[in-house]
Amino acid sequence: MCGRYTNTAGVQELNERFKVPFPGEQGTHRYNIAPTEEVLAIVSPKGEPEARLLRWGLIPPWASDRKGAYKMINAKLETVTSRPAFRALIPKGSRRALQVADGYYEWLKPERRDAPRQPFLFRVDGGVPFAFAALWTPAKVDGQWLHSIALLTCDSAPNRVAAAIHDRMPVVLADRAAQQAWLDDRLDADEALALCGALAESRLSASPANPAVNKPDPDAEGPELLRAPV
Repeated sequence: MCGRYTNTAGVQELNERFKVPFPGEQGTHRYNIAPTEEVLAIVSPKGEPEARLLRWGLIPPWASDRKGAYKMINAKLETVTSRPAFRALIPKGSRRALQVADGYYEWLKPERRDAPRQPFLFRVDGGVPFAFAALWTPAKVDGQWLHSIALLTCDSAPNRVAAAIHDRMPVVLADRAAQQAWLDDRLDADEALALCGALAESRLSASPANPAVNKPDPDAEGPELLRAPV
């Protein structure tokens, strides 16, 4: 699974990378993004890509409250077409999203049960911004409209860099053509899913990160989280 990630770039870099105007600095310069927070994503509800802030942790349209959203931060590639929360979203380009990032964390299980878990930071193509393949939806809960998102994950076995740390990895759309296709409403579910899978290991790097990322604190973020203390 992917439960924490980074988006350290600023608005100008994201604009240049994705060719979409971003609404402002909120969601940028982040070093430890956690579930239920507002995250930057690109969606295309009316056929034209636009950047929005969405809540990370998908709340289905039929939900009566926010409970359980934390469990829906990820959608498994293998079951996304069968799970009720996701199966109606995946066929629609208007409900597919690009969750903007430039790194993600996974934790290596320690050999001893009482030892702390060591986080690793994964980067794509040396650290440039990329997108997770994601799904989003609006839902009206307690009279309030909420817009939420979940990113797709896949088996990490084809990517030895990722598999050395965790058996799952997020579906990364690193190239512009794949990103544009993911949002294209002309693609059905099978065609969209054909864009997904484990990123080539030659494009992924991993390095030990600061264990401070284990406890996210929006008021205590900075580049020091990206590296293990010396």
